[in-house]
Amino acid sequence: MTSPIIEFMLARSSAPILELREPAPGDAEIRTMLTIASRVPDHGRLEPWRFIVCRGDARHRIGEQLAELAERREGPLTEGRRNQELTRFSRAPLVIGVVSSPKENPKIPQWEMFLSGGAAAMNLIVAANALGYKTNWITNWYSDVEEGRRILGLAPHERVVGFVHIGSFDGDVPERPRPDIGKLYSEYSGPWEG
Repeated sequence: MTSPIIEFMLARSSAPILELREPAPGDAEIRTMLTIASRVPDHGRLEPWRFIVCRGDARHRIGEQLAELAERREGPLTEGRRNQELTRFSRAPLVIGVVSSPKENPKIPQWEMFLSGGAAAMNLIVAANALGYKTNWITNWYSDVEEGRRILGLAPHERVVGFVHIGSFDGDVPERPRPDIGKLYSEYSGPWEG
């Protein structure tokens, strides 16, 4: 017998951001999604991640600031390039930023905390999908730029895990080739020898 959960996970895919639309999750659903996102491996119970909810006019304000930053970095932008930045966060009705916010700990490495943030982002996606919404997880150029992270509300020590775009979606998500899992694992046979 096949589990509906297994079928759900086997069918998971990302929807095109430009096709995500209203309605978006409301406050109660967002709280549920974030609660599920927080149920991840977290060695030391450090909570080394946090979430930034971007909706409504905030998405447009972010776009304006990103367009200004892009222009400072690149010089005068074409209309198309400017519009690209203006709409970065307004293409979907809801964007939730997953932020790695590592804590100082002598026993737990920072990379492990970052991975916990990645697990939180994936749980967020699965929760949104389970509630009937579609998602798309991206980072983009501004995630790797100090001023971009500041615009997005990150402290200097924090890094972007991803921005999960969430909305309703009608239609079929285009299928893409998936990995051949047979090529991605092996049985343990001893220490690696190059």
